[in-house]
Amino acid sequence: MAELATTWRPASAWHGILAEGHRGAEAANGVTVTARENLGIASLIAGEHDTTALAEAIKARFGLDLPSTPSAAMSETHSLLWSGPRQWLLVAASHARFTEDLAALSGLSAVAEQSHGRAVLRLSGAMVRKALAKGCMLDLHPATFPVGMTALSSIAYIGVQLWRVEDGP
Repeated sequence: MAELATTWRPASAWHGILAEGHRGAEAANGVTVTARENLGIASLIAGEHDTTALAEAIKARFGLDLPSTPSAAMSETHSLLWSGPRQWLLVAASHARFTEDLAALSGLSAVAEQSHGRAVLRLSGAMVRKALAKGCMLDLHPATFPVGMTALSSIAYIGVQLWRVEDGP
């Protein structure tokens, strides 16, 4: 059978949307938006399964503990975000070898590769909390949303997972 040729090429979720440049008032940077590309992302759902073997495999492979509260566990190369009871989002800093990472978790939970189905932005700057407050109903004050916390919400009717990685402007 003849091979079908295609001109389709993978593109960033932000291709043609997110452009470099300054927007807004001519003052100090209030919010800096950076697209995070080439991440490995997968959802892990334990369902009714015992999570002991999954927790052991994640600890052995990534050095991370399964978060049991809305928080994140982080290493140099991987992060594990709580996404609901018995649900997590595994994020690798690079997509290289991510298939091997997921194979190591096969059979221990439902694993769904999400790398090309999710778009990730890093927001930083002195006005991030105020900017997010315009579309997010969560209380993002540092006393209630500290570094390391994660939350599921929506902004402009789009499901988002917020994750406070660090303090700072």
